[in-house]
Amino acid sequence: MSETIAQISTDQSITPYSRKRVRFAISLFYFGQGVVFASWASRIPDLKSTLNLSDAALGSILLALPLGQLLTMPISGRLTTIFGSRRMLTIGAPLYALSLILLGLATVGWQLAIFLFLLGISGNICNIALNTQGVAGETYYGKPIMTSFHGAWSVGGFTGALVGLLMMNFHLTPFIHFCIIAAIVWVHIIINYRFLLPGQKSSTSDKPKLFTKPQGVLVQLGIIGFCSMATEGAMFDWSGVYFKEIVKAPQSLVILGYTSFMIMMATGRFLGDKIIAKYGRKRSLQVSGIIISTGMFISVIFPFLVPSVIGFMLVGIGVSGIVPMVYSIAGANTKVSPGIALAMVSGVSYFGFLMGPPLIGYISALSSLRYSYAVIGCFGLLITFIVAKISAIR
Repeated sequence: MSETIAQISTDQSITPYSRKRVRFAISLFYFGQGVVFASWASRIPDLKSTLNLSDAALGSILLALPLGQLLTMPISGRLTTIFGSRRMLTIGAPLYALSLILLGLATVGWQLAIFLFLLGISGNICNIALNTQGVAGETYYGKPIMTSFHGAWSVGGFTGALVGLLMMNFHLTPFIHFCIIAAIVWVHIIINYRFLLPGQKSSTSDKPKLFTKPQGVLVQLGIIGFCSMATEGAMFDWSGVYFKEIVKAPQSLVILGYTSFMIMMATGRFLGDKIIAKYGRKRSLQVSGIIISTGMFISVIFPFLVPSVIGFMLVGIGVSGIVPMVYSIAGANTKVSPGIALAMVSGVSYFGFLMGPPLIGYISALSSLRYSYAVIGCFGLLITFIVAKISAIR
């Protein structure tokens, strides 16, 4: 079985590079993936207007991205286990950047949907391989650092949002914007792929099954991840539209909600390891759920610029540690390989990305975007309730 915790912890000669350099390289891959995703998210309002899409139509089109992720989830986990996370990451990351460029070529809604589906496929290959690499890197480094890896993703998201704002102010098209981002990401991959942990291929007698019966605790972790990712999806895909149509923010400040969310999510992730060490994962998860709901309800009850920014900041803090904690717990599972365990948890979690953005679009079409966000706000309370029922989380 490839890249198990035991292999990483007992063999310190698997790479000639220092632990800090390995950590830095893995962090840069998280950062790069965050930049790519945020670059797409920052131009959603522009693409919505350019393609003349209604809220319901945009919601349906956004379904294509998580659908691509979800359909390839079992295959990605299996390939990562067989070939190792480094090889799969060096294949998936360049394809992820290439898929971003394709989004800028869309001229009608169905083209955007197809390109989002491809972005979802390549993004899922990156996601499983990268988090498997992150679990291995955490053990190789010798202390909890998974939250900081996801913090690097958030910094990448914040950076991508700022670059998106800059590109819009320069009146550059999404295609030119995405080409610039892709070129930067490709350069980073060429420089840093050699510093990733190599892992080991699984033996012929230890080939993983395509479908493995999920363990109960992994399903429960996946449900927690589902609620968190549905909330993140609401922020990523609809925050710009919310600030434009509900908050009535000036055009130059439309991206402020997304940016404030990303800043606080990144901050929470860099502080998360110390908080988890002091209070434990269970209490941290429960409080995170309450913070998510509080932030969402503030932005719904007071749909004005300052309250909404504060609400989005609270949501960012709330979601910051949930997915890293869930992935770290799943990756440390000793009964299945990290790649398969993460695929199981991600398979459930990514239903949040699958259902969240379209759900907002459909509810908005029936009533209002404010009511859509109120529904998503209930997911935070659900996280707190579910965590209280899981005895395995400490």
